[in-house]
Amino acid sequence: MLQIKSPPLRVSRQLFEQLTTENPDAMLERASDGSLLVMPPNGYAGGRRNASLNGQLWSWNETAGLGEVTDSNGGFELPDGAIRVPNAAWVSFERLKPLTDDERETFAPVCPDFVVELRSRSDRMVDLREKMTAYVANGARLGWLIDPYERLVEIYRPGRDVEILFDAETVTGDDVLPGFVLNLAAIFAR
Repeated sequence: MLQIKSPPLRVSRQLFEQLTTENPDAMLERASDGSLLVMPPNGYAGGRRNASLNGQLWSWNETAGLGEVTDSNGGFELPDGAIRVPNAAWVSFERLKPLTDDERETFAPVCPDFVVELRSRSDRMVDLREKMTAYVANGARLGWLIDPYERLVEIYRPGRDVEILFDAETVTGDDVLPGFVLNLAAIFAR
């Protein structure tokens, strides 16, 4: 099959916000160079995995009370100008405190402390790895790239090599999410 890749469409911050407002069901992101990124929907299995991930993170946060959790509808404007929508994210109250109500209603101008990208069938690992590296470069303190097809978790931390867990049962939130342990059974299940 012949595939022709067109050059990326670059959009301003204002045009991006207009596109998301006028197309609320579209899954859009904006790279730091202004390139518009369109993500296809996950499908049933991806939605189930994402629900398990977010449910576990939300439950931990309700007990810990240290910040706020967003799912794959919560967008962030990173310091490099990218607008990203991770599958799950957690932001400490310390980072949220300076934000106005208006900033919280749009793409919050803050990098989450913790981000998770959950690979779907249409995702390329090279793209997800670039995204994870960018999160850390913009201030994320911990990031997980979860690949349910290969049953692996790549752990990203500032100033450290990527740690890879193969076929793990759990992964922990280190000191960023004290006491959080993600059970991977439902995420790795087919």
